[in-house]
Amino acid sequence: MSTERRSAAEPVVRVDLGHRGGRPQTPVALAARVREALARTPAAGTRCFLVLDDAPDLMDHQVHYERLYSHGPAEVLCLAYGGADSRELLLPHVLRTAGVLWIPDAFAGADGTEPGPGEGRGGGGAGRGEGPGSRSGKPGPEAVGEALRPMVELLSELSVFRAVLGGIAEVPQGVAVPAARVLEHDLTEEAKARAWRQALEELTGADVPPPALVVEGVPGSDATPADAVPAALGHLIGAAVPRTLAGRNWLVPGGRAETRRLAGERALRDAEDGYEQVRGPAGLFGRRGRTVDLPERLADLADALGAYRGCVAEALSEGGGDRLSLEQRSGLLQRGIDLPELPEASRSAVGPGLRAYTERLIAAGLPLRSVAARLGALSDRSAPAGSAARLARLDDICPERMPEELASPLPFGPDGPAFAHAAPVLLLAFAAGLWPGPGWVSGPLTGLVLALLTLLMLRRRPNRSPAGPLDGGGSTRSGLRLVAGLAGGAAGGLAGTLLALPAWAGAAALGLAVTGSVALVLRDWTAAVDDWWDRTDVRSAARSLQDIDGLLAETAVQDWLFADARYHCSDGARAVALLVRGLADTAEECLAAQDAGAAGARRSAGANGTAASALSSGAAAGTADDPWNWAGWGGGNSHGDGNSHGDGNSHGEGYSHGDGNSHGEGYSHGDGNSRGVGDGHLGGPPQGGGPPTGRTAPWDGGAAVEAPSSGAPADPPWLERERGDGGPALVPTLLGDLAGGATRILATRWAAVERDPAEAGRGSVRLPMTELLEEERAGLRRDGATSPPAFSADPGERPGAAELLGVSSDRAGQLLGPDGGADEAVPLCRAEHRRMLSREPTAVRRVRFAPEAMRRGAEPDLPRDGWHAAGEDIVWTPGGRHAGVLCLVPLRAEIVRTVRAEEGEPR
Repeated sequence: MSTERRSAAEPVVRVDLGHRGGRPQTPVALAARVREALARTPAAGTRCFLVLDDAPDLMDHQVHYERLYSHGPAEVLCLAYGGADSRELLLPHVLRTAGVLWIPDAFAGADGTEPGPGEGRGGGGAGRGEGPGSRSGKPGPEAVGEALRPMVELLSELSVFRAVLGGIAEVPQGVAVPAARVLEHDLTEEAKARAWRQALEELTGADVPPPALVVEGVPGSDATPADAVPAALGHLIGAAVPRTLAGRNWLVPGGRAETRRLAGERALRDAEDGYEQVRGPAGLFGRRGRTVDLPERLADLADALGAYRGCVAEALSEGGGDRLSLEQRSGLLQRGIDLPELPEASRSAVGPGLRAYTERLIAAGLPLRSVAARLGALSDRSAPAGSAARLARLDDICPERMPEELASPLPFGPDGPAFAHAAPVLLLAFAAGLWPGPGWVSGPLTGLVLALLTLLMLRRRPNRSPAGPLDGGGSTRSGLRLVAGLAGGAAGGLAGTLLALPAWAGAAALGLAVTGSVALVLRDWTAAVDDWWDRTDVRSAARSLQDIDGLLAETAVQDWLFADARYHCSDGARAVALLVRGLADTAEECLAAQDAGAAGARRSAGANGTAASALSSGAAAGTADDPWNWAGWGGGNSHGDGNSHGDGNSHGEGYSHGDGNSHGEGYSHGDGNSRGVGDGHLGGPPQGGGPPTGRTAPWDGGAAVEAPSSGAPADPPWLERERGDGGPALVPTLLGDLAGGATRILATRWAAVERDPAEAGRGSVRLPMTELLEEERAGLRRDGATSPPAFSADPGERPGAAELLGVSSDRAGQLLGPDGGADEAVPLCRAEHRRMLSREPTAVRRVRFAPEAMRRGAEPDLPRDGWHAAGEDIVWTPGGRHAGVLCLVPLRAEIVRTVRAEEGEPR
């Protein structure tokens, strides 16, 4: 995962052939740089090279340019610096097909001063024996490198590279001196550090208990769609049954389980039919009530229920364990339970469902540790406990004592207080005795009849078996009713005699008493039978039969058919949780390493006591001790300045043999910890993949840890810098990139998770996550994360530079307007060099450029800015942080001389 933003098809490879600190390079070292650059080019297609060289040494390096062309089609753009004392520019013949940008002086016009004749700045213009800062008040190699860094970064963009190369091809002799006006948008270092820390903290999160899992589409759920478990996994956590399996019969027709189940149903119907026959008038007065043996029917129901419960209990015990073996499946079949091979029971849907759930959680912005916690909860819920674990629930549904209690008849008798039974009989007998004369007989007789009917209720009680010993006993309080009836009849006869009621009134009262007596007896019989039936709790037995059926169906789905799928889901969710937790741990280690590096830098700054020493020590500590600090390019351990971190022995200028010993000139071979070509300078991409920071000069690796010379200008006159403190979209964008990268890392592990979850969970994601963090932080340091990463799903929706950096795009819009930029361009040469430039205005070629991020979200303010006019002639770069205009000014014909190798002097 490279941190350099390059086109995968046609990358622009930087090659540094210049000096370092004014010291010459050996041909062997330069040849190694060329070989290393060729190794970084694509195997097919046109190769693009940006070569950094010293203008006086172009002839010496002819053979290296020929090597760049020797491996197929190549496009070469040479950025030649220095040669301020020269009155002509000698080019090797091989560069006739290349483009050459000659920069005599990057600081020309700074602070209104001009260097005197013969006082070149760095590169070829610096004395060969002079090091950085050797000339007081003059910019050293580090300052020169910092000045050229924006130009190098700009030309490394493939679109700008080809636009400039095409413009140079249109000028005479293919050589031009640039005049530039470049605007650089970036973040302050404090803003970068703050945003990076906040993004990592939000990415990792804290360990918190996960919420209750809710399946997608379940009615009444208040979970968000991102939080809900996919429906494909719902039946694996016991929250749902596939619709195709709902209501399916799992019993083998004619098998043991079905036979006992049907026997229970028949016994239940018989008991309910007997109850209906007994509770009515026929049960008390009819012949049918004497033939119904309700206790025997209840005993049959109890036996059938107990047999079915025992069969299911044996099946649950037989099918114990995490997975159902062939022997267990055979035993279940013998007990009459059918478990066919169904496509719904396949585990093929587990992997896609688990992946969709994980990616949805990450995409919703949940911290990685929260995602891991939810996956852990899913693993626990989906882990099969075996059917034996459901025996406890079977006991709750149908306790073992239920059949025994059902077969034992309960006592029969009316319920309620004595007054409730005596008062109605007293009133009815009193009414029957109101007929004067006959009432003395009808009143007490009514009470006697009611008492006898109460005895009949006791004899016809439903808890007694006519032909068996089953009898629950009972009482009807017939004696109390007899006393109440006699007392009421006597009282009625006395009242009728005293009141001397007419005969018709006495007869009506007697009729009413007879009717009321019949109704009272029937009501008491029905209420007593219903009360006894309710206390027998046959309805609970019926519910137990249904609940046992449901338990058996749930067990068949969850513990038998889907046991393998649940086991796979549990293992897979646990493996992914471990991987996600590994991503979070790596991010936390990155944050801790950043804090340790910052603390070391502060301690060094306090020891040195100056801002310059703090800067240098921070860069050195960040490179050597802090793997998350990109103060220099790459992750190597030697800085190219002779201070290698191998065995501590330094010889020469940073050429490392791979054992940590420095012996040469800034290129490496072998496998040791060393900076290769471009490490520590602007001449090529780093081995570790970090971005350029602008702290090192193209030809001076030693300047990487030195403070700029006191006399060096802060910025070249053609460069404008704008630093923002971060916009509102910066942290969410970083977090989105990191979350997308985490999803991409997990995407490479899903095949292993589906194949072998246990092995996949033991895998490490440290390296890819480290590379992701390096890439994202490199983008943050490079251009404030304005350019989307290569894996971005929708780069067009990325926020613009204003939202990310917190800087205005107005100045960029002015530079890109139809009349902006060109008049402000500053030639990169001194006044005395301008007489060498062509005076033909039409010969000048202009390249205007800007990152896509600068116009994303920019609202034109007509007519003050140029966004509305910026269009066809603008080179929109996918990344970078520079916008502006680059004018290619050709040289006069006699200034450039192309020399063949045999014509030049040997060097």
